[in-house]
Amino acid sequence: MDYSDFRGITTLLVMIAFLAVVWWAYSRKRQQRFDTAANSIFDADEEKVHSASVKEVDK
Repeated sequence: MDYSDFRGITTLLVMIAFLAVVWWAYSRKRQQRFDTAANSIFDADEEKVHSASVKEVDK
């Protein structure tokens, strides 16, 4: 086993890890959770928290 074999195995492992992350991110099971997180910036409660934190920083 030489260096090129090690590089090939490493490339394969990184590709498998990448595909696993893509599968995890795009699975239907997590779609609702990610949609909720994506729309959280539009929540009214979030605006209250932001306003309170800005007031705290301005003190």
